[in-house]
Amino acid sequence: MPANALNPALKEADKAQAAAGVAAEHAERSFAEAATAAKASFADAAKRLEKNLLEGFDTLRAQSRTYTDTAGAQLEDAQKYVSERVRERPITATLAGLGVGVLLGLLLAGGRSHNK
Repeated sequence: MPANALNPALKEADKAQAAAGVAAEHAERSFAEAATAAKASFADAAKRLEKNLLEGFDTLRAQSRTYTDTAGAQLEDAQKYVSERVRERPITATLAGLGVGVLLGLLLAGGRSHNK
């Protein structure tokens, strides 16, 4: 085969090799750009998630403070009410406390007597 016949084939092979190199470089750039965009997107999503979680915790903290304050106020009111009733009728309050104690004692002891 003459050398002239191989020249066009070698030129085409060189062109194909150059085109493959350009395609590989383009693919590498595209991949790098996609990776950079994905990294930025993940970082942005992480910041939004952190912000939402912090806002949720702040809301929960504020609500729990409100509930705690309300419960504390109601407990103080109940304590004042009981104290006033005990001062008004100390004998009745003592007998009521004694009765509740006896009932609790019977309930607790009643469960033990059946086990024997």
